[in-house]
Amino acid sequence: MGRISKLVGSREWGIGSRNIPVSSPQSPVPNTQILMRSYTLIAPAKINLYLEIIGDRPDGYHELVMILQSIDLADQIELHSISDETIRVHCNHPQVPTDKSNLVYRAAELMAKKFPEALAKYGGVDITVHKNIPVAAGLAGGSTNAAAVLVGIDLLWNLGLTKSELEELGATLGSDVPFCVAGGTVIATGRGEQLAPLPSLNHIYIVLAKYRSLEVSTAWAYTTYRQQFGSSYLRNTDDLAARAAAVHSSAMVKAILDQDATEIAQQLHNDLERVVLPAYPQVLQLRELFAAQAGVLGTMMSGSGPSVFALCETLEQAEQVKVQIRQAIPDEDLELFVTRTTAQGIHLG
Repeated sequence: MGRISKLVGSREWGIGSRNIPVSSPQSPVPNTQILMRSYTLIAPAKINLYLEIIGDRPDGYHELVMILQSIDLADQIELHSISDETIRVHCNHPQVPTDKSNLVYRAAELMAKKFPEALAKYGGVDITVHKNIPVAAGLAGGSTNAAAVLVGIDLLWNLGLTKSELEELGATLGSDVPFCVAGGTVIATGRGEQLAPLPSLNHIYIVLAKYRSLEVSTAWAYTTYRQQFGSSYLRNTDDLAARAAAVHSSAMVKAILDQDATEIAQQLHNDLERVVLPAYPQVLQLRELFAAQAGVLGTMMSGSGPSVFALCETLEQAEQVKVQIRQAIPDEDLELFVTRTTAQGIHLG
């Protein structure tokens, strides 16, 4: 497969870090300068290539076996240091809250509580989220934004945290946040926070579809799955550990190691489709429509939905599939994207 010269599904932002020394009467140390800093980070979305629910956990979550994949569709997160010790959040999307209910705010608040000396030394943070990832889509949009804030504040405050330390902090915010910090192609077990990286997939092209007005509650999806299929959950700790370990020798992992896009598509699996597809006919329709298109290697719902994706071998095939889906469903409520796999997690813009 030939290389392509532009990003697909995300923009290239040439915004680096700006350092502007300013004097501030609110400085924690009088008569000194606070170094005002600014970073722009790119926060990629994720899709699930594999999602299996294998049991319950004492903390109320599920034991999962997943294979997660970063994609080039990404949000842009701008962080600016400010002289007072506050957190400010802005977003260009009307559905995204900017108060403490936003995971972005909670990520910044976590860092402020964890590192109060750095907050006093460097000041607070002003955060602007530029959304490109669909909201409430099963693509970890909120989690990847939170991961970007953790990475960005680490830079703003010169904390020097390792990736493992950032992932550990992220796990306290949400199950997908550690993966979003790391990015690439990863086996995720536990509730999703235990990560084992795989070799990054070469560019597989992806068509994503999501109805703007359609949302599926993640809590509903997992609760309904437990109600309908919980009798098959593994109960023994050793059995759970063995099942989680077995994924490393699975057909999906072998296909990833072989960089075999056709076989990867054949091994796509998501347990949550068993409850979401019967309850949401629009999601089922998208999945069936994708499956009928020439050039589609395989299709599946991502996470708890409602986004559905199709894998294609070439950019041209993906673009053609997008055209075909749009012709079949001209509804403006349907968002369509062409993107591709990426090895990157959170990174500077």
